[in-house]
Amino acid sequence: MFDKLQNTFSEIGRSLSGKARISDKNIEESIEQIKTALLEADVNLRVVRRFINAVSEEAMGERVLKGINPGQQFIKILYDRLVKLLGDEQVKLNLKNPDVTSVIVMLGLQGSGKTTSSGKLAGLLKKEGRRPLLVAADLSRPAAVEQLQTLGAQLEVPVFTEETHVIKRIKAALKYAAKHQYNVVIIDTAGRLQIDEALMAELKELIDIAKPDEKLLVADAMTGQNAAAIAKSFNEQVGITGVILSKYDSDTRGGAALSIKSVTERPIKYVGVGEKLDNLEPFYPDRVASRILGMGDIVSLVERAQEVVDTEDALKMQAKLMSKTFSLADYLEQIAQLKKMGKAGELAKMLPGVKAEDIEANFNEKQISREEAIILSMTLKERNNPLILNPSRRKRIAKGSGATIVEVNRFLNRFEKMKLQMKKLTKNKEYQAQLMQGLGKGV
Repeated sequence: MFDKLQNTFSEIGRSLSGKARISDKNIEESIEQIKTALLEADVNLRVVRRFINAVSEEAMGERVLKGINPGQQFIKILYDRLVKLLGDEQVKLNLKNPDVTSVIVMLGLQGSGKTTSSGKLAGLLKKEGRRPLLVAADLSRPAAVEQLQTLGAQLEVPVFTEETHVIKRIKAALKYAAKHQYNVVIIDTAGRLQIDEALMAELKELIDIAKPDEKLLVADAMTGQNAAAIAKSFNEQVGITGVILSKYDSDTRGGAALSIKSVTERPIKYVGVGEKLDNLEPFYPDRVASRILGMGDIVSLVERAQEVVDTEDALKMQAKLMSKTFSLADYLEQIAQLKKMGKAGELAKMLPGVKAEDIEANFNEKQISREEAIILSMTLKERNNPLILNPSRRKRIAKGSGATIVEVNRFLNRFEKMKLQMKKLTKNKEYQAQLMQGLGKGV
């Protein structure tokens, strides 16, 4: 997500942050680069104009041009404006007390990922201690009910399918939920290939009956600013309370995420970051802005790590990284934990200073699997002390892993460089503060 934007913003940050003084010309050139990058990212034109005007107005002031560190001040202005553009702060679901039933209506066009997002949201709420009930109210699309039932079975969340008419089904589902103490009802509604009168009429009737606490539009992030236009139309006709951006992990531009809040005045509440049922995450504007500017997102990285890594083990591993004892055996353990956390490329984007164009080269899934095979072909003694890997040992490892000797040598060299980079990173004071802030949430 935001690959091209991150490259542009990071380059601007590197060129300005070290300057003792910057001129109007420096700022004008940077703003022109930003404008081009936003348009290429398929951000809504009106949104781009407002953003550029706001940055220009603030950056051209005396405070920036004559500041103690004007370059960093300009980056701070960009960060603040990006956060505002993305929605200021994370907005949680507006749900009632767990003793009372809350209702969520899922809206969206056909193919936006609405049914899958309904299942993901049910799984997330169940994990948070709620008792969700899914309602299959999409009776237009073939196999929509069966798809939701399959998801419900995987999540062990019940799916209500009684009654053959949409309105009757919703009325019956609400009564069923109250009787059996389900405190969140998630209604998967029908979509169309385009917005039409029949779709909106059905949704308005459905909303009048359900009286939902949340009306969440599921929009496909891959459609760019078109997703914002769809969100605007739904909001004007039925009133939405928030947006779930599906396929967020597949969108390299970011036009939808950067346009929706300004166009609709409604927040992005969740993003779909993968195909698995637990791949739904809250949307944090400040963290996303930090990633776009190449500052990383250590807090999110730590939060994800805490789900699969014990805090005490993480601190021990950090101590090893800062010392000279980090071995190939430790790296193998890290690979296993990394796979549990998600795709390596997505995790790498959370690290400060990592360029988007370097991710494919250095955090390639196939490459990591190849490295894992190489390490597994070593003895325990070799993993703990790579210095003993003479030519004959390396030849044996290459044969056992299906790699060439050149690939084995290249990996060992890369491992030594990685150790040095990680050691520098763990000594970075700002990184340390963010890391401890994140770890503190789990202890």
